[in-house]
Formats: sequence, structure tokens, C-alpha cells
Amino acid sequence: MKRSALLSLLVIIFSLSGCARAAETPTAPGTAAATSAPAGTSGTQGANASGEDTFTNPVLRYNFPDPFLLKEGDTWYAYATNGASRNVQMATSTDLVTWKVQSDAMPALASWVQFSSADVWAPEVMKIGERYNLYYTARDKASGKQCVGVAVSDRPEGKFRDERDSPLVCQSDEGGTIDASPFRDGDRLYLYFKNDGNCCGYPTYIYVQEMAPDGLSLVGEPVRLLRNDKPWEGHVIEAPTMVKKEEQYYLFFSANNFGGYEYAVGYATCETATGPCEDAPENPILSSRMDEQPLVVGPGHQTIIEVDGQDWLVYHAWEVLSSGTRGNNRFMWMDRLEWVDGKPEVLGPTTDPQPRPLGDS
Repeated sequence: MKRSALLSLLVIIFSLSGCARAAETPTAPGTAAATSAPAGTSGTQGANASGEDTFTNPVLRYNFPDPFLLKEGDTWYAYATNGASRNVQMATSTDLVTWKVQSDAMPALASWVQFSSADVWAPEVMKIGERYNLYYTARDKASGKQCVGVAVSDRPEGKFRDERDSPLVCQSDEGGTIDASPFRDGDRLYLYFKNDGNCCGYPTYIYVQEMAPDGLSLVGEPVRLLRNDKPWEGHVIEAPTMVKKEEQYYLFFSANNFGGYEYAVGYATCETATGPCEDAPENPILSSRMDEQPLVVGPGHQTIIEVDGQDWLVYHAWEVLSSGTRGNNRFMWMDRLEWVDGKPEVLGPTTDPQPRPLGDS
């Protein structure tokens, strides 16, 4: 089959219509390709073992969308969008390759959340002092929009509790607010988020706003940093991740239809944590692989970790069934992130064996 014909077929197979994240709530794993732990229990899942010192993506073959990783002591904690009867999915690992799926990190919802359709998405956790703050998206019963809340625990595994009676951020006049990501720059804390404009025909922006020292309230006014104004971004930009390398700020983000092959990762360079920011001309830097087997579909909603001086991009990508069609599960992947002449380069998506991030440890 010619490449043009193949791509046309794949558009039909993988593209989804409507609001980019209207169907975000994931289907519980139910195909032979996905390994799952029954609701309320834990199970061990991991990457394909390629040898003692190597692994093969995905590192978590389990429905685990929008992953975020936090290290505490010798343990890595991964958090993800709701699924498998959990509001906040969580898994733990000591080597980033073999993961144990745990119980719900936030089993109780705040009073402001619409329980009938909670849509608890994209959790991220920051340790502030001796407390852990979990920033998450849920549906606000007052406005009917997706909004951002913050829950607190004295342990990284939870149980996190949000005792507020209203969201932390809720841009209801711009479609709502999703994908909150905290960032520490010296002694200041910032929260990045995205207005959910694509739900309602509005432009989408990535915003930043300073937080109070405890991370439980916001300071000043939000600042717009980026807009979906590039062809590859389609009708949405989302999932902000800010990192700082040698005094340069890099704002990573995902864009386009989350349910199809168009979803991809790009970045912008910023002068400060609050901008101004400029899109990189080489975007996207991580995208679907549709011209060879095995296919890799919709890599995105990234987070960045550092292990022994090496940066890694952790993200999700859709499962591809043996029939060649897209499944309902998004697995967790991990690839090296290199810096070449001040520019990030993702060495992926990879489907071949690669060295484990922790070596012999």
C-alpha cells in the first residue's frame, strides 16, 4: 500500500470527532493487549523484559493516561487520570520499569465536584515542606465546567483530601480549566494550566500564575504564555510542563486531537517562569510513528524526570491491537531526553530494547 493511501486509512481508524477531551474518562482495561489489576486491588505490571539491563516500551502496560512521576526516597510514585474505579490512579516502582498498581490515591472527592461525572484528570504532585499537594482536574457542579482543585496528604501515596468548597482555578468564561502543573523556581511557586476552550469553540491558552508559599492559593493574575496558533497544534494545546536548564526556561506541552495520531509534544523557550515564551520552530519533537510497525499512536501528556543526570520524557501512547486498530487504553512510555545546543531532543518513541534508567541499582 502506498504511503498516501496508508495515511488516509489511518486517519479513518484513529481520528475521533468532537471535543478533543470530551471522552477523556478512560475505558477500564479489557483487551488481551492490556494487563489490568481488578478495582480495589494492586497488581504488578511492567515493561517487556529484554534482559537484565534493558527494557522495551511501554513501561506500564496498563490503562494509565496523563502520567506524572514523583520520587520520594527510593520509590517512584506515578499518578494518572481516573480509571479502574479509582479517582486518582497510582503505581509505584523502584526501577521505573517494574510497576505495582496501588489503590486510589484520592478516594473521596471534594464537595465542589460533580459526583455523577467527576472526570478526575491529570493529577500532579509537589512536596511543599512536609506536605504533599496534589493538583487535579474535576468537574465543578456549580458551573458544569472542568476546573482545577488541590488536595493534601502527609504521604505521597495519600490518601489526598481536598476540603475546599470551591475549585482553586475555574475559568468558566473560557470553557473551564484543566491540566494543572506546579513548578518551583527558587523560593517561588507557580501553577501552569490550560483553559478548556476547545470544549466550547474558544481558543486554548496555556497560563501561569504564582502561588502562595504553601501552594494552596494563587497570587496576582494569570498570564497567558502560549496559544494554539500553529498548524500542527490543531484546535488545542494542553499539558504544560515547565523545566529550567542552565537559566533557560523550557515549557513543554502537548497539542492536537488526544484520541488520534495527530497528538504530539512540542516546547517553547521562555525568558522567565512567567514568560514571554516562543514556540520552537522544530515542533513537534515527539509524534506518532505511522509508517512502520509497530505503530505508535498519540504520544503525549508528558512529564520530565531526571535519573543520575539523565533526563527522561515520560508520556502515554495508545495501545494498538493485533487487528491494527487503536484500543481503548493508554500505556505509559519512557524515552531519553537529550539536550543538543540548548535544544531538547526526544530519542523516541522507541519500541526496541534500551538501557534501563537505573543501571544495576
